[in-house]
Amino acid sequence: MNKFFKSVVGLIAAMGLVFGLTACASESLDMTKVTAVIDVRSAGEYATGHLEGAINIDVEASDFGTKIETLDKAGIYVVYCHSGRRAGIAKDQMTSAGFTNVTNAGGISDAATATGLAVIQ
Repeated sequence: MNKFFKSVVGLIAAMGLVFGLTACASESLDMTKVTAVIDVRSAGEYATGHLEGAINIDVEASDFGTKIETLDKAGIYVVYCHSGRRAGIAKDQMTSAGFTNVTNAGGISDAATATGLAVIQ
């Protein structure tokens, strides 16, 4: 049973690498190529502090799909939230909608590090 458990854990880890299921971008992003940085938290969370220049599209709002449809699907996007969980959901939804280059930068602190953008209020 122990060998089976190790195999399952290894498979899950490999899937995370293949499908980009990691919580955040671990390296600096080339911001000169990024079309937009998207804060996928609620408007209230965004108002308490967000990355400079980030747009707010709440992934948990009913109009998330409608709002992302207005974006260029060939663009390069960086998404972030509080911890990276909602950014992962946003990335999955955007990819399913036909977006080809979406990076989950994780939580706001990790995103600030990866993008070099300041957190502003």
